[in-house]
Amino acid sequence: MKINNFWIRVLGMFGIIGGLTLFAGDMLFYYDGSNVNFNENMGNASDFRVITSGLTALIASWFYLIGLGQVYVALKPTKPFLRTIILICFGAIFTAYGVIHGAYVAIATSAKLATQYNFDLNDAVHLATETNNVMRLIIYPIFGVLSILFIAQVWKKNTLYPRWIIFFFPLLPFLVRDLVCTTLSGATKTVVCGGYLNLILVVFFTASTIGLWNIKKDAVQS
Repeated sequence: MKINNFWIRVLGMFGIIGGLTLFAGDMLFYYDGSNVNFNENMGNASDFRVITSGLTALIASWFYLIGLGQVYVALKPTKPFLRTIILICFGAIFTAYGVIHGAYVAIATSAKLATQYNFDLNDAVHLATETNNVMRLIIYPIFGVLSILFIAQVWKKNTLYPRWIIFFFPLLPFLVRDLVCTTLSGATKTVVCGGYLNLILVVFFTASTIGLWNIKKDAVQS
């Protein structure tokens, strides 16, 4: 299959759909219009919501990895060694999104049992939460390496991306997450902060698709 502008856009759509799918999974865990305590909301979620949310992790991971094909195209002018590192980092992060979300089923299950049998909620979810946090700690250095290499290559114009894509790369939104969440309340806080990490990837893939919308044919095939 020849990679042309049509297929580049399709790859971007897979990335966007992956983000929206896992965002829906976040809401299945967290959303309650009258409560912003995520652990309590998971404790009150139905079995169907917990199971379905876990399934979105698998599906979204596949979509994210397919969407990575668009990033591969954009990195074609980059030196092969750097391109490989960037793609491996992206792939590791996209895989981690699914694994970590899937691991939240343990937190949700613990929360449901605590709610059902009147256990202390924080104690019940502690072990599963700590396990999840350790997995996140492994990803942060990978994200740091990715951010440095990706931003540097885009800034040096060694990719097919315009420089403005840097503003939509997940680094800046990630750094201001706490600031954003402290300004929100109610259902808006649940939606934005509960699905924040997937929303920033939806924004990235949308910007990526727009930035590559009409790249030259010879640039794609070089």
